[in-house]
Amino acid sequence: MLATQQRLTELGYWLGTPDGHFGALTQQAVFALQKAAGLSRDGSVGPKTAKALADGIRPRATLSGNGVEIVLDRQLLLVVRGGTVRTILNTSTGNREEYTSTSGNRAIAVTPKGTFKVYRGVDGPLTNSLGQLWRPRFFYRGIAVHGSPNIPPWPASHGCARLSNAAINMIWDKNLMPIGSTVVVR
Repeated sequence: MLATQQRLTELGYWLGTPDGHFGALTQQAVFALQKAAGLSRDGSVGPKTAKALADGIRPRATLSGNGVEIVLDRQLLLVVRGGTVRTILNTSTGNREEYTSTSGNRAIAVTPKGTFKVYRGVDGPLTNSLGQLWRPRFFYRGIAVHGSPNIPPWPASHGCARLSNAAINMIWDKNLMPIGSTVVVR
């Protein structure tokens, strides 16, 4: 397992520090690899996932500078530096289902496409009628990249890009999404 974790890390799939144990962060990294490779998302390292790992499958950035890209069709969040993908994270975005917004209106859970700037961060929990957002970095209206205890390998949010709490902590600790930084949603 340690060799698998080390290879994931070498390719940019973030799982914290490789420790030889298949835990929740390793599963998140495996989901991300499976998404990048176009494989079914079961979170385990079977023959097809092992081949994708051996082949060094990585998503490419469209951003030429620095920022974050959220790739909706693959449900990936990419940290991009100098046009190169540095960190690859499993994310869960808007599920396109109807819900009642925080203002009490009918809404559809969509993560908007476009190029945005991070305009606000909350260094801790933010709770509203939709639930709790851990350390959100807002980039469009009430839409943010934030931590959550539940990041399935499919769209499941009200529009935000969910990451594991550990992943958003890493983003804050390394200041990877400062105020004013670019967020591309495609």
